[in-house]
Amino acid sequence: QVQLVESGGGLVQAGGSLRLSCAASGGTFSSYVMGWFRQAPGKERELLARVSWRGLTTYYADSVKGRFTITRDNAKNAVYLQMNSLKPEDTEVYYCAAALSSSHYSTKYPEWGQGNQVTVAS
Repeated sequence: QVQLVESGGGLVQAGGSLRLSCAASGGTFSSYVMGWFRQAPGKERELLARVSWRGLTTYYADSVKGRFTITRDNAKNAVYLQMNSLKPEDTEVYYCAAALSSSHYSTKYPEWGQGNQVTVAS
């Protein structure tokens, strides 16, 4: 099993940028598909972006396409989410997650980071 620790959240003005990082340990990182999710209070976790084992294939939700970029560095056991042109509606808790196969569904990801608050001020 892999353990995930996130960093990089915080407060930013609308139109600004943040970069989230997720460091993995305790497992074979390159065996995992990595995803970034977010969750608002009372709502389901939403898949924002996903990257394949070697980083060759990515997926983005329509809500973040063109603004967010997911990358991974298997040598550093890390995955990143670069978030540009942030909007107030992007204010949520963001999570990285790991799965052995690709999925849109949060229930298919057994390993999760602790969550990181991102707040975008208008």
